[in-house]
Amino acid sequence: MAVTYQTEGVKMPDIKKRETTEWIKAVAASYGKRLGEIAYIFCSDEKILEVNRQYLQHDYYTDIITFDYCEGDRLSGDLFISLDTIRTNAEQFGTSYENELHRVIIHGILHLCGINDKGPGEREIMEGAENKALSIRKV
Repeated sequence: MAVTYQTEGVKMPDIKKRETTEWIKAVAASYGKRLGEIAYIFCSDEKILEVNRQYLQHDYYTDIITFDYCEGDRLSGDLFISLDTIRTNAEQFGTSYENELHRVIIHGILHLCGINDKGPGEREIMEGAENKALSIRKV
């Protein structure tokens, strides 16, 4: 089990890695899941656009792209997070950068747990799951 945090072309965000990993583990456990290999790759808008075009054939910016390598109840994946979009969204939604960053960090884990946000009613389910996860995070 390992959660790694790396950057590509950006400065590492100011997160408490040990506490964040414990929080991720607790959220995963609440869905009956265990952590496998999870890699967070913090990057710029330009990098996430490149990943989106190359692997998903999507031509737009986004806050997170989650590559799912889960097996059974073990969560594994690569999660690309654009810190540029996090900053923009925090301003747009009137929340702190730190809060938006943690919302997106857990959003990827919730995807790996099987929660979707594209279909009818799914966004509300995802937001509820994000809010519940954020409420148990030790600040």
